[in-house]
Amino acid sequence: MIPIIYIFACLVISASLYLIWRYLWFFRNPGRAIPPEGSGILSPADGTVVYVKHMTPRESVINIKAGMQATLNDITREDMERPKILIGIFMSPFNVHYNRMPVSGKICFIHHHPPSPRNLFMFSMHLRTLLRRAPFYRDSAHIVANERTVTKIEGLYRGKELSCYVVQIAARSVDGIDVFLSEGSCAKAGETMGMIRIGSQVDLVVNAFEGMSIKVRPGQKVKGGQSILIE
Repeated sequence: MIPIIYIFACLVISASLYLIWRYLWFFRNPGRAIPPEGSGILSPADGTVVYVKHMTPRESVINIKAGMQATLNDITREDMERPKILIGIFMSPFNVHYNRMPVSGKICFIHHHPPSPRNLFMFSMHLRTLLRRAPFYRDSAHIVANERTVTKIEGLYRGKELSCYVVQIAARSVDGIDVFLSEGSCAKAGETMGMIRIGSQVDLVVNAFEGMSIKVRPGQKVKGGQSILIE
């Protein structure tokens, strides 16, 4: 029979580790080696790339499950025009949860959208990324149902005006989506722009220009403000 003191010690250690993770480790925001200006479009988040799509706004390109597909407008909750590049990044509870500017530019708007009808768990995507079972978005209805904040950034790409959207998607366990910047403010690529608490997902949507080269693929690990997604 296991002595009571051993059981108590295990409970104390487990509770201490949880508190350290939840209130210290989770809020870490390590410095990043930000690439020189003009190197490309940076990752807005740490995590695993779960989809990379070149799509038109109303094209159903993410087949979540039977009877449920996602369009670009479903993800951004905005009426999109012209072709876009969409890159989804899943953030596990152990990733850094601060989000960073993918490009230098001006914040045009910050739109918050409530869940429809409620936030769903991201367990399927978490499990599939851990087991590396593609497609990583299979059975992940949170992509279209969950609460999200959409931030539109106007910047430049190779001398051309670029519209860029950062979509912060909350998980069932999330207790807040933060955007530290305000509408009309400007920030540099790689600067901290917000965070999502606990498990979550961040999508990047940018105008598709001829000559753009996507540098990541599903299953690849990326770091916010450091990894180049598009050159």
